[in-house]
Amino acid sequence: MVILSVIAAYFVLLLLVAWLTGKRGSHDVDFFTGSRRSPWYVVSVGMIGSSLSGVSFVSVPGWVGQTDMTYMQMVAGFFFGYVLIAKILLPLYYRLKLVSVYTYLEGRIGRSGYKTGASFFILSKMTGAAARFYLAVLILQTYVFDRWGIPFGATAALGVFLMWLYTCRSGVKTVVWTDTLQTVCFVGMTVAIIWQTADWLGLDMGGTVQAITESPHFRIFEFGDWNSSQHFVKQFLSGVFITVAMTGLDQDMMQKNLSCRNLKEARRNMYAYGLAFTPVNFMLLCLGILLTVAARQMHVELPASGDDILPAFCTSGLPGSPVLILFSVGIIAAAFSSADSALTALTASFCIDILDTGRKEAARARRTRMKVHLLMSAAFLLTVTAFRAINSQSVIDAVYRMASYTYGPLLGLFAFGLFTKRMPEDRFVLPVCILAPAACLMTEYIVSSSGSYRFGYEILMLNGAFTFAGLLICSSKPPAGSNI
Repeated sequence: MVILSVIAAYFVLLLLVAWLTGKRGSHDVDFFTGSRRSPWYVVSVGMIGSSLSGVSFVSVPGWVGQTDMTYMQMVAGFFFGYVLIAKILLPLYYRLKLVSVYTYLEGRIGRSGYKTGASFFILSKMTGAAARFYLAVLILQTYVFDRWGIPFGATAALGVFLMWLYTCRSGVKTVVWTDTLQTVCFVGMTVAIIWQTADWLGLDMGGTVQAITESPHFRIFEFGDWNSSQHFVKQFLSGVFITVAMTGLDQDMMQKNLSCRNLKEARRNMYAYGLAFTPVNFMLLCLGILLTVAARQMHVELPASGDDILPAFCTSGLPGSPVLILFSVGIIAAAFSSADSALTALTASFCIDILDTGRKEAARARRTRMKVHLLMSAAFLLTVTAFRAINSQSVIDAVYRMASYTYGPLLGLFAFGLFTKRMPEDRFVLPVCILAPAACLMTEYIVSSSGSYRFGYEILMLNGAFTFAGLLICSSKPPAGSNI
């Protein structure tokens, strides 16, 4: 009952924050942009939680056993990606005073490019966010709520309902604050679990550092095997392009940046967020090393799946410690900070990009937005339930893999708009964006069948390159005197 009481108190606190931030406004300008008055440092902290879902909370420590600390190579690339966003994309978005970042595509690529980009985002965000939320709920269900006989459907439905409840009124205006609270809880719980683990091992601060650095898993760089998906060049460049595509071209992440007061503060937010993201991931990997040390000392075999390592230790591996409570709060904080912002972004993109509510009178647009937000919540729950019905880890892996394919066309569309002055023929844009991922699938199959090379996240760059090339082929120079 202690865990349920702690979780209930946590959600009461979230609802209180939502009430305080939403009582002064409920217009679409608040929902979509937070009235462009969000403090940059609050946005920066909240974006950490939005980037690190509940899956990251359990997966990143679990990667240590298979890939050591080489994930930090990609994290290093992330920071340079954030710099590119701050230098190239944010000035564009603020200059055009965008609410949805995909509006840029309408003026530069054409209406088909605009609708195509928004549709790819909605597809990817709905499936990806629902998959992450499903896995987090499943972990909580398996290790916490099954003990009280609470069914999975009730857990998922209650979670989505609470998420809808604290985001339905003011959207981004509320999310930037609730995400900040959830990030603080997530990071705090991670630090507490590390401290509890070290305490159980009888290690002080110096001993903890020594145990981590002397572990054979404390290997960050891989320069030897080019065919390995962990090679430094692949990881670093993938980190750069993943950040540009999945943050800079993602309505979910960018709508928080666009809620800052001005471009200068938005850039501060991006730099601070990029810097803070590195130590948080490093801390999660260090937790993974400590868990391997604990397993060796306890003479127990680690679970076959890396995702099961942290939950297993928190539920039964560290006797006499309160880590199950810390784990429960941490994974809820990480899961909801990712899912609530995704739900808000899906509503914003569907209203603005698909239904064109910006061209309707204010009262009608608000009614439409509230209906869409409710429908998106229902669709989100249905998607989560569908993952439960399929109940296959390989399907979940395929959904995450799909992100490299759905964000690739967005990368190609924006790159074409930014770095060329040509105009593609409108009727060819959608076919190009569909054929590019298909060409990537074929290329990946041919390469893997004929040699030892295996594609990693660099498939995103190839996907964007195919899209860019296709748009270039079906484009022409703009008419004389145009503003392109």
